[in-house]
Amino acid sequence: MKVDWNVKYLTVAAYSFIVIALSIVFYLITSQLTMFTAQIHIFYQTMLPIIIGASMAYLFNFILEKVEGKIITPATKGKIKLKKKRAISMLITYAIVFTLLYIFTLVLFPQLVTSVVKFVNEVTDNFDEISLMVTNFIARINLRPDYMEYVTEWWQGILEQAFEFLKGLVPIIGNIVRILFSSIWNIVLGIVVSVYLLFEKEKFKAQIKKITYAVFSKKRADRTVELTKRADTIFGRFLSGKILDSLIIGILTYIVLITFGIPFPILVSFIIGITNIIPFFGPFIGGVPSFFIILIISPIKALWFILIIVVIQQIDGNIIGPKILGDSLGVSAFWILFSLLIAGKFLGLIGLIIGVPLFVFIYSIIKDNVETKLAKRGLPIETKHYI
Repeated sequence: MKVDWNVKYLTVAAYSFIVIALSIVFYLITSQLTMFTAQIHIFYQTMLPIIIGASMAYLFNFILEKVEGKIITPATKGKIKLKKKRAISMLITYAIVFTLLYIFTLVLFPQLVTSVVKFVNEVTDNFDEISLMVTNFIARINLRPDYMEYVTEWWQGILEQAFEFLKGLVPIIGNIVRILFSSIWNIVLGIVVSVYLLFEKEKFKAQIKKITYAVFSKKRADRTVELTKRADTIFGRFLSGKILDSLIIGILTYIVLITFGIPFPILVSFIIGITNIIPFFGPFIGGVPSFFIILIISPIKALWFILIIVVIQQIDGNIIGPKILGDSLGVSAFWILFSLLIAGKFLGLIGLIIGVPLFVFIYSIIKDNVETKLAKRGLPIETKHYI
């Protein structure tokens, strides 16, 4: 006997079942929150090598594409098979990565730690002298007594906080090193995972694309593939360009600081290079603590440092950055600040690094949807028509 299904009531029943099921799942999660979070943590620890490996593969792929496309392919003139060409390209790629890691671990990192320890010792030994020097400087400004008291208390508070931070800085570095060494097995497994992912990256992409077209309608699958490619372009261009740009700026800053005899060149250059990854506001974020580090040792050289950083950032913003990154991010400074504040609040340092490209990606999707709806209504899509 053929059952005559009512599509309308069947749809209502399906949605009702989904809502009830989700409600039960939500209740079970909230009633067993501790157990649920413990299981999430176990799952995260299990997947950590995969996450590390996928992240490595994504970052190393930028080098691999350059090596394969610019060196191996022209050198072999297409006479070797893809697998052999990929194997050679990967050997060169990982050789570059491990060389950079070796330089950082055995050359740069010890000097960085030495600079931090030296800085902490000098500040600790001269804390009272520095405090007295600043207090005398404030006294010579001839402020009103009530303002003088407020400024003096404010500066003393800053010095005390800085002193407490510096005392705990060396243990923090030691803790970071301990965490890295405790995660060495996950990092090794991540490297192995990255090798497999890079060696057969075309196959993995094809499998994901195949599943996408099997699960979604052709229209939605096409849109998903297009958005994935767009995200890869935005994040890939930004991250690879910014890392290279920051490496160049860090090296350039170190050379200039050494030339001018600025204190702690390794430490300051490292701070400037790392914070330069953050767009637009990175130079300010790195320049302020670097200025105070130098100020404690030599106020005159701290003023020179400001001039040096301004010149270097002008070179970066007008010459190096455009050459590496190409076009701008396409959003105003307000939206850059907005994305940094929101992403930094919820994701911390990682949010400051990926917040801007993530916002640009979301902004592009919203822009597409808005312009599509305006076009359907026969309205202009350019913003200037609405000013």
